[in-house]
Amino acid sequence: MKTAGSSWQYTINIMASTMTKRDYYEILGVNKNSTADEIKKAYRKVAMQFHPDRNPGDHTAEEKFKEAAEAYEILSDADKRAQYDRFGHNAFGPGRGGGFSGHGMNMDDIFSQFGDIFGDDMFGSFFSGSGRSGSSRRSRGTRGTNLRVKIKVNYEEIAKGTTKTIKVKKYVYCPTCGGSGAKDKNSSQTCRTCGGNGQVRRVQNTFLGQMQTVTTCPDCNGEGSVITNKCTACKGEGRVYGEEMVTLEIPAGVQDGMQLSMSGKGNMGERGGGAGDLVILIEEEAHPYLHREGLNVAFDLYISFTDAVFGTQTEVPTIDGRAKIKIPAGTQSGKIFRLKGKGFPSINSIYEKGDQLIQVNVWTPQTVSDAEKIALENLQDSENFKPKPDKNDKTFWEKIRETFS
Repeated sequence: MKTAGSSWQYTINIMASTMTKRDYYEILGVNKNSTADEIKKAYRKVAMQFHPDRNPGDHTAEEKFKEAAEAYEILSDADKRAQYDRFGHNAFGPGRGGGFSGHGMNMDDIFSQFGDIFGDDMFGSFFSGSGRSGSSRRSRGTRGTNLRVKIKVNYEEIAKGTTKTIKVKKYVYCPTCGGSGAKDKNSSQTCRTCGGNGQVRRVQNTFLGQMQTVTTCPDCNGEGSVITNKCTACKGEGRVYGEEMVTLEIPAGVQDGMQLSMSGKGNMGERGGGAGDLVILIEEEAHPYLHREGLNVAFDLYISFTDAVFGTQTEVPTIDGRAKIKIPAGTQSGKIFRLKGKGFPSINSIYEKGDQLIQVNVWTPQTVSDAEKIALENLQDSENFKPKPDKNDKTFWEKIRETFS
């Protein structure tokens, strides 16, 4: 577990990295109400505009191309889109589950992962003259599926952030063949149909002139090679069922039901295909005394009638220990005291932090002795014991709105 100091530094670093990112919807030129088809069409348009083969030597266009791929990777996935809509870039920033980073991928990765939305390898059709598409569009096997795990965190871990190491059972690279699926290096050969490119090119004469189309090779399924003798350990899949120890960085301020994503930590794909993501579902452990209200922490403090009359000093539990508070004489039941900064930090801002709210409840005895009954009866008609509410006192609902505003 990180110390309080290192947790804050960690959060600051996260915010610095995410504040520079552009809004994903803005990148693709869509809004939050756009459908999946509209997002797909928008990505296709932006990717075609900034494709490196249309902008040779233009590093700015290449960065915009990668930026669009990053935006589409998040917005095209319903779960990730929901996380982004709720938490913004902080849901996928470095250390927060290691979400996708288009700027960290090369062109082959982007083409392999998203090229299917262009149908019949449209990138190849438009840009085959550059020589890029023939190699970059080669498939690297089938991408692995995502995995989901639940992680329980207590209040102290939520407040400070924490590191957890878990054992994940999943498909991993076959250690026998190294993920190739072949028995040995002589058990795989270049596909004769596509010559190792993973694609088949066809030229047709039309009234507009010659038109070239590029399709996935039907014999090697786009892999560029054919296995002649399969690995006996994985039966040619290039992966086996195993387990991996994964270290999770849980940022401060997470909430129950929030999902974090670790790119490439899901099931390994077949024959060298990329791994899926590991989706981490946050589950809050109940606290024995406190309960959460957004960024605030609430606690019900019960005091005796005499303590309410004379005042007292007492201790209350907090997220990270105990704190002393003073109850003034004449405190009314329902009074709420606030401990500034004793709540949870915001996951969206390093400067925002909740408070601890302490509601005073004056305990009314349910049984009294004869002597106590006589003493109370003698005080019953006392002028000081008659309710005298202050007209300036806030109503119950005003207190609630003020407390959680």
